[in-house]
Amino acid sequence: MDVSIDAITNNIQLALAPVFLLTAVATLINAISTRLARSVDRMRNIQEAIHRGNIKDEETIRYMHKEANEAKTRGRLCTAAIFFNVLSGIFISLTVLELFFFQAGAVRSLQATYVIWTFVLGLISFMTSLSIVLAEVVYAYRSAGWNSPKHY
Repeated sequence: MDVSIDAITNNIQLALAPVFLLTAVATLINAISTRLARSVDRMRNIQEAIHRGNIKDEETIRYMHKEANEAKTRGRLCTAAIFFNVLSGIFISLTVLELFFFQAGAVRSLQATYVIWTFVLGLISFMTSLSIVLAEVVYAYRSAGWNSPKHY
């Protein structure tokens, strides 16, 4: 095992390259969490308004139930996106660890296929999360209350 300062520096640089992807993962988790919180808050506000009983118009109540269900669907999409994003973070973190230990010579039996698979699975999970976020954004736009009752 080479323990020169140059070798150690090179090993750390190689292992930390995928960490920049982890920054993207963390940023996306923050953005999705904000969308999830807004959706949950909207659903709670609608349900509270329905249960207070201040609204008597049946058309408005039906619309409010529909909007609450749409907020629930958006919440489920956000939760799925967060799941795949966290899974991506786990795979990318494993890749970083594998690269570090492999380059440091601490693990002799580590095969390059492990590094490839964890990195590829991390990217696939990240792309899945992005796809779900896109679906949630499109769904949110389509379910926006463009034709809501006037007194709602």
